[in-house]
Amino acid sequence: MDYDVIVIGGGAAGLSAAGIATNFGAKTAMIERDVLGGDCTWTGCVPSKTLLKAAKVAQQAREASKYGLTDQEVEVDFQGVMEHVRTVREDVYEEADRPEIFEDMDIDVIEGDAEFVDSHTVAVSSENGAPDQVTGRYIVIATGASPMVPPIDGIDEVDVLTSETLFELEEQPNRLAVVGAGPIGSEMSQAFARLGTEVTVIDMVDDILSNDDPELTSMLRETLEAEGVNYVLNAAAERFEQEDGVVTVTTGGDNATTVEADALLMATGRTANVDGLNLDAAGVEYTRGGVTVDDKCRTNQRHIYAVGDVTGRYQFTHMANHMAKVAMTNALLKFPSTIDIDHVPWVTYTDPELAHVGATVEELEAEGTSYDTYRFPYSKLDRAITEGETNGLIKVHATSLTGKILGASVLGSRAGELITSFTIAMRNGVTLRNIGDTIHPYPSWGEGVRRVADQWFVQKQSPTFTKILQTVFGYEGPVLKRGPDEII
Repeated sequence: MDYDVIVIGGGAAGLSAAGIATNFGAKTAMIERDVLGGDCTWTGCVPSKTLLKAAKVAQQAREASKYGLTDQEVEVDFQGVMEHVRTVREDVYEEADRPEIFEDMDIDVIEGDAEFVDSHTVAVSSENGAPDQVTGRYIVIATGASPMVPPIDGIDEVDVLTSETLFELEEQPNRLAVVGAGPIGSEMSQAFARLGTEVTVIDMVDDILSNDDPELTSMLRETLEAEGVNYVLNAAAERFEQEDGVVTVTTGGDNATTVEADALLMATGRTANVDGLNLDAAGVEYTRGGVTVDDKCRTNQRHIYAVGDVTGRYQFTHMANHMAKVAMTNALLKFPSTIDIDHVPWVTYTDPELAHVGATVEELEAEGTSYDTYRFPYSKLDRAITEGETNGLIKVHATSLTGKILGASVLGSRAGELITSFTIAMRNGVTLRNIGDTIHPYPSWGEGVRRVADQWFVQKQSPTFTKILQTVFGYEGPVLKRGPDEII
């Protein structure tokens, strides 16, 4: 074989797989048809979070009186904002994704379109003299996913923005219609609203972010509506029209209406990039959802693995990195490793952020699992109070007896960081008792994790236990009776 490992795709999953493979001593090639970095660097995480930050700065200036300053009218230089977004992603590429970085690790970076010839051979079509074919002992498919635009009536007749084209905008739309109230739709609707665009979000379901805790999504929706985001829910987009630059979206369902906008963003999910790979030649099984893999990231061909978005499972950058590690550990170390499907953190980077990990209430009740829910509001977290960011709530589902954490959700500033603490705790069997007994720095955002754990202690301390202590030690204080929802 030419290589021990061939990685097809140079996004987050492919970069991780190639880096791990060469670190394990495997002769490695990575094939990328476009530019290294993939969705995360160019059209996903990096540009979207950069845009969100710019929008937050504008919002903070308008609300400066919250901090004893003077509210400021913000004049948005949209071209300047978008140029900043593009500069940041170029900086990330130069720092982390350039081919030279991986070539210095003795990884052969091959530019071109890859397709299977057989289960060990990949043909590469390129204009810069790359080899016609390469063979590999192991092959990793990491070709990612692309925005999905449903075949709705008239969609081919209108100008459509997706996450792949949104960050190339030069002119700010006065009105933006967003189809899809999931993470991408929610983040970008808030960003554009804060920059001064009139935003309307359309979705066929009755609330936003349907995979998250309903109480927290309702709180977040109220915040976004207060900032000017309009919602048309229970309304499926049925027809698109465009005339003189104005896009009209006609909806059906329980909330049939029409929405006019100057730009249309389709945030309707993503589809795995399997076309053109000629997977049939390799005998690799796949569906419309992506390449079929087991929990070891292995396809039906034992030497071929697939990782990241192309599998259709958990289309997050952090899961792409995790799956790459699982695949390379199994392939090269022969050490059994499986995807940690029980501890996958989800984060939507709106302001406030929304995050969850583990089981939801619906899942716990469907399984018949006994649990209690412990809550702690940001309004009682001193760090949130000092920074004027008290809009938030921490919820933890845990067993009453031991405090074993079954699931957690956080709405609020730094929710993505706080959910990491719960993820580590769940994976390693750390209970609410353990967290409550652990010293957390004050005043920190992370103290919220300890404070919600304290609620478990409070609920465990019954009046009967207090009376026993009074009898044994002669204490003469009151016997406090606290309700199940009382916050201490």
